Amino acid sequence: MKNKTFAPNKKEIEIKWHFFDAKDKTLGRLASEIVPIIMGKNKPQYSPNTNMGDKVVVINAKKISVTGKKLTDKKYIWHTGFPGGLKSEALRDLLKRKPTEVLRRAIDGMLPKNKLRKQRIKNLFIYEGEEHPHTAQITKKDA
Repeated sequence: MKNKTFAPNKKEIEIKWHFFDAKDKTLGRLASEIVPIIMGKNKPQYSPNTNMGDKVVVINAKKISVTGKKLTDKKYIWHTGFPGGLKSEALRDLLKRKPTEVLRRAIDGMLPKNKLRKQRIKNLFIYEGEEHPHTAQITKKDA
């Protein structure tokens, strides 16, 4: 008898909640810890064509750190679609204006560019400060 290939159903996928404190953590290192959890690569039944990832809550995004001269030298560049519409913003300015967006962009850039990307990024919840509405999901071992 041949072995059967395992294909997970939505009923079989167990979703857990993970909590991270970004205070004094390096941006890229924190993002590289979060991405495998969102993708579900930390589970033994990982399947690349299904969204098996867990939910991730990150607090204190305002207090995240970067190394070197990235605060001034790192630029986020986009185009408005109009002539002469090339815009850019330094990391320091984006951290002041919208600190959660810096971590979201880092994690989004590390996710595979496929149809599951939007579903996976929805499992990420980032908050500027300590307060978050997910206190009911904290288990005793997380606290």
